[in-house]
Amino acid sequence: MPLYMRLRVREITMDLSPTMQRIAKHCFTNATIVADRFHVQRLMNEAISDLRIEHRWKAIAQDNCERALAKETGFTYMPFVFRNGDTRKQLLARSRHLLMKNCTKWTYDQKMRAEILFDNYPDIREAYEMSMELTGIYNKHSIKDAARLNLARWCDKLERIGNKIFSTIKDTIYNNTDEILNFWINRSTNAYAESFNAKVKAFRSQFRGVSDIPFFIFRLSTILA
Repeated sequence: MPLYMRLRVREITMDLSPTMQRIAKHCFTNATIVADRFHVQRLMNEAISDLRIEHRWKAIAQDNCERALAKETGFTYMPFVFRNGDTRKQLLARSRHLLMKNCTKWTYDQKMRAEILFDNYPDIREAYEMSMELTGIYNKHSIKDAARLNLARWCDKLERIGNKIFSTIKDTIYNNTDEILNFWINRSTNAYAESFNAKVKAFRSQFRGVSDIPFFIFRLSTILA
């Protein structure tokens, strides 16, 4: 792409990759770099998932200990069951999807499961509430300076939780503050590009690889363009 065309690019949305940011700043010197909101929010989703998996491993270990004890004492093992019929392992495994959604979109069963989960694992509740608060900050149509203040307050609350994973998220946000706050200029995301990329990958997987690249691009443009 010639220089005069690259200079016309005004805004680029991307993930938090420092390599991609350096490339974008070098090749498109007039462009504003925007950290895509969904990649920022995914940090919290991954943290919640890691927290849930950590508790699930503990539940599995506890279940194994209880089974071994029952075997030694000659009793029939009966796992602990919550009021919705889930065992500890099942509760944590089946809560995976509800923790990624807003509570307004939960089904009746998910609401009951979430209530039990949050009562027994308050740290997961706290992490989920922080994730929803971050979503609320992004959904609020505010100016950049107001978003800076809201994000700083959110990071302070995240720091007070005292979890190493959340401290890493806070540091990541601080290290990419300018790019993250640029979202509130035009509220631009690369959701369309991510969606298109997923379609391309799904289309490519049907052929188990591509040998004839020009023909593949032709079919891609014919079907998805």
